[in-house]
Amino acid sequence: MERQPEALNWRYAVKKFDPQRTLEADKLEGLKRAFNLTATSYGLQPIQMVVIRHKALQEQLVAHSYGQRQVADASHVLVFCIEKAIDSAYIEAYFNRVREVRGTSDTILDPFRRELQERFRGKPAEEVRTWATHQAYLAMGNLLTFCAYERIDSCPMEGFDPAAYNRILGLGDRGLTAVLVMPVGYRAADDVFSGFKKVRRELERTVWTIEDN
Repeated sequence: MERQPEALNWRYAVKKFDPQRTLEADKLEGLKRAFNLTATSYGLQPIQMVVIRHKALQEQLVAHSYGQRQVADASHVLVFCIEKAIDSAYIEAYFNRVREVRGTSDTILDPFRRELQERFRGKPAEEVRTWATHQAYLAMGNLLTFCAYERIDSCPMEGFDPAAYNRILGLGDRGLTAVLVMPVGYRAADDVFSGFKKVRRELERTVWTIEDN
């Protein structure tokens, strides 16, 4: 009997949310924790997430999201942001946190700390931005899976105006810039897309194996 990852088959990019339904507090807390536990390169976490539950603000953001009503009708809107500056001070703060949590000695930490500071010091700003944005995609993928298993509906979005989001949410004042958006909540009963079968290439055309004999 063929086994299917049922939760992932259940999820889809919601086209119409039920504006009357609100995400439960424990599920929202789970989303926050899942975001914070996302794996990131070097463990540096160059990402932050803004959680919006403000209907007037959500309505305002629709105009800067190519008219996508999911932003207004969802229970919450998650905005994935990247840190604009990954400098020596940021890296130092990370290693201070490692020392605080794990009690690791400076003898062990210092070589890696110096290596990272030197590595990022020599990187062009655009390269660092691209690297940080990749980490935001990791976080979104992690949350999409979390949502599926928790039966939270979601809609991953790249189609929005980052500059407008930055301005409206005051992200620049926090040293952040928006890179991804994900409304979450519960699908509307009349969202016809919820009943559509998934269209994917055959598994044999997307996954292949290299193994010894």
